[in-house]
Amino acid sequence: MSVGTLYTFTGQAYGKRVCAAAAAAGVQLDLLACTLGETNKSPEYLAKFPHGKFPGFEGKDGFKLFESAAIARYVASLSPNSTVLGATPHDAALVDQWISFADNEVRVPMSNALAIVRGNAGTYAKPIELYWRQRVVPALEVVDHHLQTATFLVGERITLADITLATIVQSAFSTLVDTPAREKLTNVVRWFETVVNQPLLKDIFGETTYAETAIQYQPPKKEKDAKPAKVAATVSGTASAAVSAVQSAASAAVAAVKPKKKKDDDDDDDEPLVPAEPKVKNPLDDLPKSSFNLEDWKRAYSNMDTKGPGGAIEWFYERFDKEGFSIWRVDFKYNEELTQVFMSSNQIGGFFNRLEASRKYLFGSVGVLGTANNSIITGVLICRGQDYKPVVEVAPDWESYAYKRLEPQANPEDKQFFEDALAWDLKVGDKAWADGKNFK
Repeated sequence: MSVGTLYTFTGQAYGKRVCAAAAAAGVQLDLLACTLGETNKSPEYLAKFPHGKFPGFEGKDGFKLFESAAIARYVASLSPNSTVLGATPHDAALVDQWISFADNEVRVPMSNALAIVRGNAGTYAKPIELYWRQRVVPALEVVDHHLQTATFLVGERITLADITLATIVQSAFSTLVDTPAREKLTNVVRWFETVVNQPLLKDIFGETTYAETAIQYQPPKKEKDAKPAKVAATVSGTASAAVSAVQSAASAAVAAVKPKKKKDDDDDDDEPLVPAEPKVKNPLDDLPKSSFNLEDWKRAYSNMDTKGPGGAIEWFYERFDKEGFSIWRVDFKYNEELTQVFMSSNQIGGFFNRLEASRKYLFGSVGVLGTANNSIITGVLICRGQDYKPVVEVAPDWESYAYKRLEPQANPEDKQFFEDALAWDLKVGDKAWADGKNFK
């Protein structure tokens, strides 16, 4: 006997989550075929679910729910002997843990990256897209590590945690997580195929299309300006004269702006009627010329031993121009959010990617210190000029870090921190350098 009606549309991942949860728990649902953009905008649907979202659930007793996580949990709970929500209080807590992880650490980054790539989030911004895209695989690597010794996420049977993550991974495998990435996630692939091929769930999940290469942003094709329509032949008298006058004035204005073509130039491509706006000059380029060449320093750092006689640090002190450059300690403000070391290291890499526009003004050595769930991100930056902000504000997340000026040639503590960060043997309290990245 059905417990109620589920309003969803074909292929909706959120709807699959609810249907799979019901099937695994042995609960029957009535499915109402809906059309996105029509059904959910109808007065009847909005009267039941004012937010107009899919899926929506209406029980036989008139009880109504929206949000797939709530609906899935509710329908699974209607089978008292089911272990879909966990067989023990400990298992139930672990199920909730993995559901939260799946939604927040995999689904949110994946959905945001896809929205940007598909042009559904306004003007395309590569740094923002990379910020979200680069969080997906590291999160799945956490799952992969857990599944090294487990068949399912919790216990020995499928739970709502497996169902939730599987609906998300199915979308990820068909878009962002391509063949090279999946080759590093062998345990996740094995687990996923086990879940979606369960007899009770196979028809709900359907076939999975595996992406060979990750989906990428495709800029819209530029269309040539349409040629102005000819004035209708029926225009006559004073109106015709006025139109001719306007056309003549417009042609004269264009001729004044448009450069003349050489006689032997046969290029028929339209030229802009207005000169292109000059590129905005970076104010850092207006600083007095410095004797310290940042590119030479980057090469020295890469090719020399960091410490010791004749090393990169000695090279640096001999040539550093403290009037033209400044040195800064950088610390992540939210270290309590850090979990796995490799994920924190990937975060540094993402931050550096978003600093690309300042490459000729910046050098960085930043690392993760500590161990899993007990770590910090810190390091040093060498910036053009006397202020860090013009250099780092090109990164959307620059304010997630705190900056403190260092004077290594005047302060022994600053000197120790600076040199150890460059050499990747920095230690802060009981936390030693575990992994790091260079911006050069």
